Amino acid sequence: QRSSPPDFDLDFSWDEREDIQNYIFNRYGKSHTALLGTMSTFKDRSVIREIGKVLGLPKAEIDGYIDPAKARENKESDTFKKILRIYEMMQDMPNQRSIHAGGILISEEPLTYYTALDLPPKGLPTVQWDMYEAESIGYDKYDILSQRGIGHIKEAVKLVEENKAIKIDIHDVRTFMKDENLNNKLKTGNTIGCFYIESPAMRQLLSKLGCDNYLTLVAASSIIRPGVAQSGMMKTYIRNYHAPTEVDYLHPVMKEQLQETLGVMVYQEDVIKICIHYAGMNGDDADILRRGMSGKYRSRIEFDRLVDKFHEGAQALGRPEAITREVWRQVSSFAGYSFSKAHSASFAVESYQSLYLKTYHPMEFMVAVLNNYGGFYNRTLYVQELKNTGATVHLPCVNKSVGTVSITGDQVWLGLVGIHGLEGKFIQSIPEEVKHGGEFSDLEDFVKRMGMGLEQLVVLIRVGAMRFTGKSKKALLWEVHLLLGTHVKRTNDAELFQLGRKQHALPELVNTQLEDAYHELELLGFPVSMSMFDLLKTNYKGDLLAANLTQHIGQTVKMVGQY
Repeated sequence: QRSSPPDFDLDFSWDEREDIQNYIFNRYGKSHTALLGTMSTFKDRSVIREIGKVLGLPKAEIDGYIDPAKARENKESDTFKKILRIYEMMQDMPNQRSIHAGGILISEEPLTYYTALDLPPKGLPTVQWDMYEAESIGYDKYDILSQRGIGHIKEAVKLVEENKAIKIDIHDVRTFMKDENLNNKLKTGNTIGCFYIESPAMRQLLSKLGCDNYLTLVAASSIIRPGVAQSGMMKTYIRNYHAPTEVDYLHPVMKEQLQETLGVMVYQEDVIKICIHYAGMNGDDADILRRGMSGKYRSRIEFDRLVDKFHEGAQALGRPEAITREVWRQVSSFAGYSFSKAHSASFAVESYQSLYLKTYHPMEFMVAVLNNYGGFYNRTLYVQELKNTGATVHLPCVNKSVGTVSITGDQVWLGLVGIHGLEGKFIQSIPEEVKHGGEFSDLEDFVKRMGMGLEQLVVLIRVGAMRFTGKSKKALLWEVHLLLGTHVKRTNDAELFQLGRKQHALPELVNTQLEDAYHELELLGFPVSMSMFDLLKTNYKGDLLAANLTQHIGQTVKMVGQY
C-alpha cells in the first residue's frame, strides 16, 4: 500500500532521447502532454549571495561572507548578522522555475484544465508545477532519461555487423550470464568501458567479491552507491559474502528480512522492510520515509514526524535502544543513495551486454565507447585499450576519416570531430567531398576543392591529417602559406587557385616524434604517436607493474601510472 505513484524511469540512448520525446508529444498531442516543471529554492550560499546583492555589497565582501576560513571573523560583523536574519526567512523559499531533468506528464484531459502551460525555448509545453503537485492531482510521472551506455551497446552491435558481417542478438542475456569468459572478466575487474562497472571502485569491489554471476552483480550495483560505502556496510557485505555461515545479524528481524543480502541493507526495498518489521511502521509511512531521506519530501515537518515514529515504534516493540540507534544509522546513511532491486537488476543486464561485446568484439566495442563518449576515464585510456586489442589506431586523415571514429578490419581511423579547433561544417563536408569527388591528391587539390581558410588548414596539417601527401608538417606549412598567404580564402571557386606551381628550394624540414606528440596533445587531447610514459624525461617505470600489485599487500610500493 502506498499513497503516491511510483516513478517510471525509461532509459534510452543519449542520441535518441529527443526523438522519443517528440514521439510522445506527437502520439498523445501537445494539449495532453507536457514537460514537468520544477522549482529551485534559495539554499545555503546562494541565499547569502542574493541578499548581499540586494544590500548593494561589493562582490569581494559577499565572497568573504561565504568563505569558511572567515567564519569566526564574520560572526562579529553586524552586516553578516543582518544577512543571517534574512537568510533564516528566505531559506528554501522559491527562487526560480525550471524544467525537470526528464519528467513528462500524459493526461487524459487537456492539461490546461489544471494549469497554464509555458513554451520555453525548447519548444515543448511545460507545466508550471512540480512533481509533488502532479502527484497530488493524480498524475504519473514518466522520466525519459538518456545515457551513454546504451549508445555504446547500440553502436557496437551495428559496427560488428558492418565490419564482421555478424548479427548479434544483444538481448540473449541469459546466455551471456552463463558464459565463463564473461564471468572471468567480471570477477577480475577486467571491465574498462563496460556500463556501470568500469570505475576503479567498482572494479575493486568486483575483485574483492570474486563476482562471477548475475545475482552478485545485481547486489554489487547497489552496494557501490555512496550510502552503503559510507555506512561501513560494504566491508561487512564483502566479509559476509565470503563467510555466509558466520554472519552476525544485528537483530533476529535483520536475519529474517535480510538473509538474502547477508544482513546488509542493499536495496531500497530492504529499508522499507526494516522500517515495517523492525519499527512497526506501515508500508506507506516506510516508503515516505525512504523517499524523504533522498530529499524527496514535501514537508520537513512530516518527515521529522516519521523519523520520530520509527524510534517510537521500535521502542514500543521492545527493541533494545542501542540496536535501534545502529539500525537507524544504517537506514539513514543508506536510504538516500540506494537503488531499488529492479534498478540494480536492469543495470546489471546492461553491464552484461557491454561485457559480452568487450569480450568477443573488443575493437568494435571500444570504437563505440569512443564515439559515444560518457566513459569514466579520459579518452586516451580507451585509445590504449583499443591498441591492446590488436587494432592499429591511425591519426585523423582527410582521405580516410569521417566525422566519428571508424573501423575497417583491424584498422581504426580517429574521427574529424575529435580535432580541437576544426569547424563543424568541415567535419561533415570533408568526408562528403571524398565520397563524391574521390580522395584528395595533394595539398593544392584539397585547397581548391574545399575552399578552406589558412587557420583551418594549419589545424589539419598540425594534427597530421594531411600526411597522405608524403610531406613533413613543416614543408606543408610552408606550402600552405605560399598558396594562401596570410589571407583567409573561403571559396570553392577553383579559378582563384589557378596560381601555377612555383618551385621553391627549401632546406630539409624534419618533424620529430616528440613534436608530433605535442601537436596531438594540443589538438586531440592525447598522444597517438607515442605513449604518455614515453613523454616522461626518465626511463623509470616504477618498482612493479599493476598486475603484480596484489602480491604486495601491506607494503609501500612505487608505481608510475596515468589516470
